Amino acid sequence: MKKPSSKIREEITKLQEQLRQAETREAERIGRIALKGGLGEVEIDDTDLQAAFEALAGRFGPRRADSVVASQSLSHAAKGSQTPPFGVEPGSDETAEA
Repeated sequence: MKKPSSKIREEITKLQEQLRQAETREAERIGRIALKGGLGEVEIDDTDLQAAFEALAGRFGPRRADSVVASQSLSHAAKGSQTPPFGVEPGSDETAEA
């Protein structure tokens, strides 16, 4: 027997709440680690910080094939960030070109 739409909506609502809670736990965990690592004291643009986190995520796990993340990364690269990519020291000869 098929589920009525009201039951499906209830399940969706419950899953959305579970997702919100999981994202909150993950954000709090990452935030605590970032603060312990000294990122709370660093003055950096959110876009540059996100790019650095994306580079870090790429080092330790598979990248998401999320078109939003990809388009943000491309947009960031196209703007020509003032901040060197994660892991590249300012003034070094290493470039971020791929």
